[in-house]
Amino acid sequence: MVRWFHRDITGLEAEARLKARGVHGSFLVRPSKKRPEDFSLSVRLEDSVTHIRIQNTGDYYDLYGGEQFATLSELVDYYMGQQDTLQDTDGTQILLKYPLNCSDPTSERWYHGYLSGVDSEKLLQQNGEPWTFLVRESRSKPGDFVISVLTDDLKGDNLRVTHIKIICERDKYTLGDVKFDTLTDLIELYKKKPIEEVSGARVHLKKPYYSTRVNAADIESRMKELNKTSEKEETSKAGFWEEFDALQKQDTNLYERREGQRPENKSKNRYKNILPFDHTRVKLHGRDQNIIGSDYINANYVTNQLWGHEEPPKHFIACQGSLASTTGDFWEMVWQEDSRIIVMTTKEIEKGRTKCVTYWPDVGTNGKEFGQYWVEIIAEHEAMEYKIRTMRVSRTDNRSSARKIIHYQYLSWPDHGVPSDPGGVLSFLGEVNRMQESIPGAGPIIVHCSAGIGRTGTIIIIDMLLDTIQMKGLDSDIDVHKTIQMVRSQRSGMVQTEAQYRFIYAAVAEYIDSAKHKLEALEKTKALESEYGNLGPTLSKMKVTRSPSKPKEEGTLYENLNMRKEKVNKKTSSEKKARTSLKKK
Repeated sequence: MVRWFHRDITGLEAEARLKARGVHGSFLVRPSKKRPEDFSLSVRLEDSVTHIRIQNTGDYYDLYGGEQFATLSELVDYYMGQQDTLQDTDGTQILLKYPLNCSDPTSERWYHGYLSGVDSEKLLQQNGEPWTFLVRESRSKPGDFVISVLTDDLKGDNLRVTHIKIICERDKYTLGDVKFDTLTDLIELYKKKPIEEVSGARVHLKKPYYSTRVNAADIESRMKELNKTSEKEETSKAGFWEEFDALQKQDTNLYERREGQRPENKSKNRYKNILPFDHTRVKLHGRDQNIIGSDYINANYVTNQLWGHEEPPKHFIACQGSLASTTGDFWEMVWQEDSRIIVMTTKEIEKGRTKCVTYWPDVGTNGKEFGQYWVEIIAEHEAMEYKIRTMRVSRTDNRSSARKIIHYQYLSWPDHGVPSDPGGVLSFLGEVNRMQESIPGAGPIIVHCSAGIGRTGTIIIIDMLLDTIQMKGLDSDIDVHKTIQMVRSQRSGMVQTEAQYRFIYAAVAEYIDSAKHKLEALEKTKALESEYGNLGPTLSKMKVTRSPSKPKEEGTLYENLNMRKEKVNKKTSSEKKARTSLKKK
């Protein structure tokens, strides 16, 4: 789901948004100021921004000589998928990778952003009951909206879904009669009275179908909505509980855990019912395969499967805290996977209970043997909320070949709770990631607590969401609920409590707030710079002219955007001409 259409902004404003909140490959679409029927595609290229006019002939949309499309959405989807199609005259590829989303028009949870009609029908038919509804942005006419409602009429084997267009005119919303200042006002009225379709059928809005997707920059507004309780039900709980409860009710037996249940492996599990999925479990390769269970360790590989293939994945291993009998297995896994960073989110003993044995030697000793591995402490440093241990690890049969391992132990995470302030966790993750990135070719980051699912899952989820925001921009869409679902498909039970679920939101909100303040400070330092900055070459298959003097309104930025000679206007000699191309497939 994306919301790349920005209503009522100029080329200057598009540049400012992309430079302040986007990354290389970020883009947005906006109405053309000079030709209201056309649109403009603004794309960030490193530190500059370029603009392409999208022609609307009345019959189709195109980039003046490129492929023709029935809708604006299809055109954008095509060029996002064909990354080698747009290129500059010097051969530089123009990438449409990350939509720069505008803020949602409402923080109401029934708003689903840029969801297609087909996908909305699937959601409502699979999970709804008659008169369940949601609101989404129109794909055929960006800027308008659609109410999708599950009716009580059968269509084949499913209940029929009807789609009712909401027209947006001058910041007012209407179904064709009464105009409303907000989408919320419109929906609230039609919750109280039915909507009459052209056929005469009456449509009721009884039960909202909530979305868990949110524009990252709007996460604080979403948190306020999730904190609200229903006025109709005295016993109801807030939306955080609803979302987390929906996760808990999902089938947990989708994947087999046979290896952990083997009699030979039961003693290797810290908790008898917290076992790794077979399809993602880490297997110890250097063991005798004739010995049943010899390759077993309670650990799973975890990656962000919501990212596309073009994004570099970050690999994690989530595992339980070591038992006295499994420390050798743990270090074998570290060595096998070439992991250089270990993140421990528990103390060894909490409230009198052993959460994890000490699988490293005491400071000041010569080292200690764990199975086939020799571990030494080179240095230990204590930060405000965590300890950093630098270790040297080698095989006992080859002490000369050693690896440096950095061990981070977060000490301020209370047992059966969450930290009071997410700032410490954000600082901790920043340090962990800087170290991981400084080690070329480092293997997966190993994360564990005691069971390897609660605090471990929370840390991994936060890191994945922050990576998404860092890669795709401040206004990227994120989905805490969906991300946890994805991670739970790789290791069972990741994120254990509603408090941890809330903490993930709080951590992302604090990160966003900090990023906004940094952007504001950056903008102040650039106050005396040119308002238009370093405008990159305009992209298209057509001639482009641009005055080298101070830029005017957006219409002057891409005069003559068609290749056809009959369309090329006469220009003054002071104008600079540039050429770009649409590479033919």
